[in-house]
Amino acid sequence: MSGLYILLTIVRRTDAGEYEEFYRKHGISVTYSTNCNGTAHEKTLALWGIEKNEKSMLISFVAEGSLKTILRELTLEMKIDLPDRGIAVAIALSGIGGAKALEYFRMGQTDNDAEQNDQQTKEKNMQTAQELIMAIYEKGYTDLVMDAAREAGAAGGTTIKAKGTGAGAEKFFGLSLAEEKEIVLIVSSNEKKKDIMKAIMHKAGMDSKAHALVFSLPVTDTAGFRFSDTVEKE
Repeated sequence: MSGLYILLTIVRRTDAGEYEEFYRKHGISVTYSTNCNGTAHEKTLALWGIEKNEKSMLISFVAEGSLKTILRELTLEMKIDLPDRGIAVAIALSGIGGAKALEYFRMGQTDNDAEQNDQQTKEKNMQTAQELIMAIYEKGYTDLVMDAAREAGAAGGTTIKAKGTGAGAEKFFGLSLAEEKEIVLIVSSNEKKKDIMKAIMHKAGMDSKAHALVFSLPVTDTAGFRFSDTVEKE
């Protein structure tokens, strides 16, 4: 275990600078940013009182000893639990490419609490309450993928654009590896994960025009979901 987490923070594009400054202030020096878009239906946005807007995804690296503090301050200082303020998802890294890379990503962060919390973290990672579902598919088929996911209980997702770099292997089961792709990220409860993944594979999988590839990652912790969870229960 590397003692390091990747923290994905998805916020309105206009708020990205504010969150970047927040992470710098709390000693998180390594943060990357990419543009993305939300996938929620208009009626869902209206229910939450949220306007459709462009998003930014911040990709940060957080040491285990800092994670709880960062998540707490995202709620207390940044008010991430309020409507349209964003969400954050933490995923434990299972390995890191050498001591220099680890030192770079940590950038002076300490792990004072890591040793005593190590067993609790391992137990939590084994039984995660939420999962991050990722689907990679042909450009232009977000609606097909998300309609299938919503039918199985997904509330929404975030899309980013990508391009394959499949050098030396132009085709794989008829799928071009080097063409433009889209990736959707869906945070789901563990109970709904299998149904959502099956629905995407059934309606937008490799045998469809979308050619979607689907996988999931265990989420260690989250911030910003309290409001949406309340709406879902109601």
